Amino acid sequence: MLGYVLDEIFVQHRAPSGHPERPARVEAVRDALLAAHIRERGTQIQIRTASDAELAAIHSGAYLTELERVVPGKSGWLDPDTYFSPQTWNAALAAAGSACELATRVLSGELSQGIAVVRPPGHHAGVATPMGFCFLNNIAIAARHAQAKWGAERVAIVDFDVHHGNGTQEIFWADKSVLFCSTHQAPFYPGTGGRNETGEFNTVVNAPLFSGASGDAFQEAFADRILPRVNDFAPDIILISAGFDGHRRDPLGGLLLDERDFSEVTKRLLDIADRRCHGRVVSFLEAATISKRWRPPPPLTSKR
Repeated sequence: MLGYVLDEIFVQHRAPSGHPERPARVEAVRDALLAAHIRERGTQIQIRTASDAELAAIHSGAYLTELERVVPGKSGWLDPDTYFSPQTWNAALAAAGSACELATRVLSGELSQGIAVVRPPGHHAGVATPMGFCFLNNIAIAARHAQAKWGAERVAIVDFDVHHGNGTQEIFWADKSVLFCSTHQAPFYPGTGGRNETGEFNTVVNAPLFSGASGDAFQEAFADRILPRVNDFAPDIILISAGFDGHRRDPLGGLLLDERDFSEVTKRLLDIADRRCHGRVVSFLEAATISKRWRPPPPLTSKR
């Protein structure tokens, strides 16, 4: 049984006018899933707030204290990209908590797979750093929760956003129990993700793509570098950072992917999951296509 997270709280993280990380992202994905009859095919999972312990397993105490001081109930900017509005902290806690809930239910056998349509996204958030629209690293929190709650010995994280998941890489750089694999455009924001970045235990796999790379290049990167490593790692669960801003219609990214490319790599990951981890896969929304009208504003202090 497929489990899914859809909730209006993720729309309440309100964007400044024209900002790319805006409520329309989740609304578009939600509408597509509903059109595909997800309600008939799966079970909706109620959101829950991430616990202090779940957050502290990934993020530093000082960082969490500062977020709790600055963000809840206010509006402002943490950096030139990362804004917050009065409901942002509630949405961020729900995104991280729901990520943990889906991973738990898949590992318990209650669900076969899961998809979480959440925001704010998470894969740029580091141990103690917000970045690129991200506050809490949802997929990292879910991975650690899977290990702590259900004893998952090995977790594979696969990221196919147009931007490199630098926060996730940083968090698991020296962790041999987590495999992190990423395809992304390079050189591009955030400037990380080179092939030579392999982690302390060779559990980081980057497959950067040049601007203008086609779906064939994307598929080849998966076939040559990522899928064999995921298969050999034999994970207990596969978690996907699903970013769709590598689509050819995205005005800021430079990749030329389409829906078939995202579908094909997901199917291949599901095939590995069937062989290696009883089909356990959970996918988390990172980014979707965005408006070319947006330009980053100057940094502002939070509104008190």
